[in-house]
Amino acid sequence: MEDEEIKKTVVAYLSKKGYTKADLVLQEEQNNVSASPSSDLCVSRVENDPKRYNDGYSKLRSLAYNSLDLYKHELLSVLYPVYIHCFMDLVAGGLVHEARIFFFAFREDHESRHLRDLQKLERILSTLNSEEMELARSFRLNKLKIKLCEYSYDLLLQYLQKTHSLTILGIINEHIDFEVYPGQPTTVADNADFATAEGRNNKFGKQMNQNIRWGALEETEEQHPEKALSDSEKAENGNKDVNTEKGKKRTFDGIQQGVAVRRIKKDKLVSATGANARSETSAVSAAPRMKPELTLPATPAEVERVVLEDLRNRVQLNSLALPSINFYTILNAHDRLNCLSVSEGGSLIAGGFSDSSVKVWDMSEDVQIKKSFNLLGANESVKNENIPGTEDCKRSYTLLHGHSGPVYSVAFSHSGDFLLSASSDSTIRLWNTKLNANLVCYKGHNFPVWDAQFNPVGDYFASCSHDRTARIWSMERTHPVRVLAGHLSDVDGSKLVPVQCVQWHANCNYIATGSSDKTIRLWDVHNGDSVRIFIGHRSMILSLAMSPDGRYMASGDEDGTIMMWDISSGCCVSPLVGHNSCVWSLAFSCEGTLLASGSADSTVKLWDVTASTKAPRTENKSSCSHRLRLLKALPTKSTPVYTLQFSRRNLLFAAGAPSRCS
Repeated sequence: MEDEEIKKTVVAYLSKKGYTKADLVLQEEQNNVSASPSSDLCVSRVENDPKRYNDGYSKLRSLAYNSLDLYKHELLSVLYPVYIHCFMDLVAGGLVHEARIFFFAFREDHESRHLRDLQKLERILSTLNSEEMELARSFRLNKLKIKLCEYSYDLLLQYLQKTHSLTILGIINEHIDFEVYPGQPTTVADNADFATAEGRNNKFGKQMNQNIRWGALEETEEQHPEKALSDSEKAENGNKDVNTEKGKKRTFDGIQQGVAVRRIKKDKLVSATGANARSETSAVSAAPRMKPELTLPATPAEVERVVLEDLRNRVQLNSLALPSINFYTILNAHDRLNCLSVSEGGSLIAGGFSDSSVKVWDMSEDVQIKKSFNLLGANESVKNENIPGTEDCKRSYTLLHGHSGPVYSVAFSHSGDFLLSASSDSTIRLWNTKLNANLVCYKGHNFPVWDAQFNPVGDYFASCSHDRTARIWSMERTHPVRVLAGHLSDVDGSKLVPVQCVQWHANCNYIATGSSDKTIRLWDVHNGDSVRIFIGHRSMILSLAMSPDGRYMASGDEDGTIMMWDISSGCCVSPLVGHNSCVWSLAFSCEGTLLASGSADSTVKLWDVTASTKAPRTENKSSCSHRLRLLKALPTKSTPVYTLQFSRRNLLFAAGAPSRCS
């Protein structure tokens, strides 16, 4: 009490004399002193008896594994943070040998969910390394928030007090915050984020409480196929009426008969296609319409005609009617192909290579007749680059040079006239696919650029980089219009795998970014603020996809887990488990009823989105009821799936390249 009185007297004296700077310095020193006891506390625990960590964790482990199945998953969530802090306390106390014994003795308990974190923490050999590692600092500086029901919480405290596990009880009080709720415990599916790290401020809560305008884009042709159908038929009828000379040569009876036949066909086509269009877009049409914050250009007439034709021939997809899949395999790439992209119509395929080149294949009908479906890779001879028997000796692919480093991402524009490429040389290049020329080189990132994606309809695109930022660009400007900063780790997965960690929202008002910090952030395009943080993945995020109505987002990680998120609430609707390796690509069907996923395990899987997002949530449901939504698994021979793309007609395009080991 004497020390506190002295401190109060000194502070009062400084404030009375107006020594504000000295007062601030004194407060900073007091904060530093108050923050130090946590480290001293862990050292004192170690000095008392290092064996208490092993005994205390063993007792807690036996409680969790021997408890009833109803409460087991909640008690198991406490094991991982206690295991980590026991290990780090031993390291902080200088007992590296004892820390290694403890680490490997119980490592198998957490390898299935936290293998990547365990590989990083294994490198900690001294106190200095534990302070420098970002992962270790995040564990030490942040508390873990764990949800427990009242019974689980009481059971845990009573057991620790009964067994006199004071060491474990001290770790829990220092590093874990419990959110106790009444009633029965939640299931594993509902508790996807049961152990998420939270800072000591309210920034996270403020971001989760912001309103989200999740609706679809206002007044687009793809959202109104019935109107598009009628407009296109009017145009066709107008074109047919232009040529009147042939009509004059026909007899009056022939004209009447022809008109009657055309009217019958037209009525059947309108009724059938209109019914399909209403059923296809029921989910999308129910979504609210949102005006874009960005100024979007008008759609050219030629592109609009192509879109209308595709809408007329769109196939309705559901759990009973699955899409047709066209898979392209890039041969002879020899592990030098980093990424692939397919245009919306499927006529163009682009690939980025480690030798800083970009190759574009034209898969239109005239080329397919002259050439087989096998695409040429990087090591084909010069003879194979030319197609014999043609007048101008067309090459099988167009080679684009401009980057000075490996190309990690390629993406086509909505119309397919432009192509983006992102490289390790910190630049993004814009190519014209008709002229086969580089138009602009965008410079702004300070480190390798992992991904770049066009927005759904306009002249804007987004990029993400190793510098932990994402940026929004306009095709008309060489500098970014927005810089989005906030991720803890680089906004990407790994540079050795093709990633898709930037995705535009359907209404162009938001951008989602996935990071190796295991989080997904949703950014407001208008002001550049982070409005949502999605936490729940156990490894780095590699792929993102937005539903056409803008309500849901799907994300895939390195462990093969796919999560379906409700954007408005920020909660995980359903985890989709089925892949056993990295999920490299995700794509929603045009009406949003199906989700396709491509993985490094050489499979394409189709998921029922309707069942995933509308599953009944009752108290008596089992923990596995949300996971059985896999409609079909389509394995390739030995080709990992790099990219997926649904066309406007709901034809699914997929592409990949076999690795040398396969």
